[in-house]
Amino acid sequence: MTLVVHGKAFSVWVAILGLAIANGIFREVFLTRNFGEAAGLVGSGVLLSCLIVFVTYLSLPWLGVLGGSQLIGIGLMWLVLTLVFEFSFGLAQGKPLSVLLEAYSFEGGNIWPLVLLVTALAPWLAAKVRGWL
Repeated sequence: MTLVVHGKAFSVWVAILGLAIANGIFREVFLTRNFGEAAGLVGSGVLLSCLIVFVTYLSLPWLGVLGGSQLIGIGLMWLVLTLVFEFSFGLAQGKPLSVLLEAYSFEGGNIWPLVLLVTALAPWLAAKVRGWL
């Protein structure tokens, strides 16, 4: 991948990060208050996954990606960036690692690991939907 593609992919990830933060606020302010913790987590996870694929679908032509390996590379880059952000932000807030790892347990409606899988696969999935693969 070229430096330009990396930069563009990073820009798309920053947009996705903004949507993820807005999604978290929406979850806390509306979903969990109206539907409960478990339903709020599931709804939020599904919504965020759809947003990630949608933004990826829209941004693919701009990214100028040339093939399947680049698509997988971008998805893995987004996954690593997300994990680094998630753990860095949580640890900076003083949360213990055990609390951060609870999001990966599938307990109480938490589907965060599936959201991470969608993040990693989103470029490839969006290209597949576009008929590019």
